[in-house]
Amino acid sequence: MNIDYKAVGKRIKIARIRLDLTQEQLSERVHISPSHMSNIETGTTRMSLQTVVNVANALEISVDQLLADNIVQARPVFEADLEAVVQDCSDEELRVIVALADAAKDAMRRNSGLRTNGAGGDSH
Repeated sequence: MNIDYKAVGKRIKIARIRLDLTQEQLSERVHISPSHMSNIETGTTRMSLQTVVNVANALEISVDQLLADNIVQARPVFEADLEAVVQDCSDEELRVIVALADAAKDAMRRNSGLRTNGAGGDSH
């Protein structure tokens, strides 16, 4: 499996924005140039392992959260992402999101032949 650097960069950007940091402020905390931070967020450059750890520490998140799109056993991270998405939803918004998620899951399984591993239970 190849590392999806664009997905990692997107997660970094989202976490940075949640902390109300600019790229310059984050790059200063991580001890890299602002242009390198910009390239990391766009996925156009690779990071050293030390930089990954420094970014995670600066953003007060785990490395798992940064790499979730590249880790096979990342279910807890994605569940937390989903919880964050629905946290401020109204009852109607939540109802629509559940229906969309259920339809997307059904379509993926029909079209890709994906099998459930027993997790997740019944559809809604």
